[in-house]
Amino acid sequence: MDKITAVANAMIEYFGTDVRRINHFIKVYAFARSIGNSEKLSEYEQSLLEVTALVHDIGIKLSEEKYNSSAGKYQETEGPAEAEKLLKALNFDNKFIDEVKFLVGHHHTYDNISTKPYQILVEADFIVNLYEDNASQKAKQQAYEKIFRTKSGKRIMEQMYSCKSEK
Repeated sequence: MDKITAVANAMIEYFGTDVRRINHFIKVYAFARSIGNSEKLSEYEQSLLEVTALVHDIGIKLSEEKYNSSAGKYQETEGPAEAEKLLKALNFDNKFIDEVKFLVGHHHTYDNISTKPYQILVEADFIVNLYEDNASQKAKQQAYEKIFRTKSGKRIMEQMYSCKSEK
């Protein structure tokens, strides 16, 4: 079994009967994978992106238990340690785990996005969240203008949500 499949299976086990959460991370993974491939990430960056897309919301269970909230700030607080446990059990190396932990701990922080995997993770999560939250067209357009930087992510927003470039 390849490592991506192992992570997906471990996350399905982690969330168990929480089908909504499982569907969410699978959709974010699919968009992240597509955008990453379209943007021609290195093999390492693509792997980092795909693993992180699968585990990005791993902190939500503890956030809801500890704080009775799924707010992004709590996910960013609780997620890295949970991701580390899961990835160590699957024998990922420490450097890779540290990079995943950084992304999990910042995936709701939109200033200072410093790498392509980080940017693409945020874009993929937005694409899915805009749909799942039944966002208004105005909110979709604002996200398109403020968040999206990759050509591939912008193209998806234009196709799915009829966003338009103001330039």
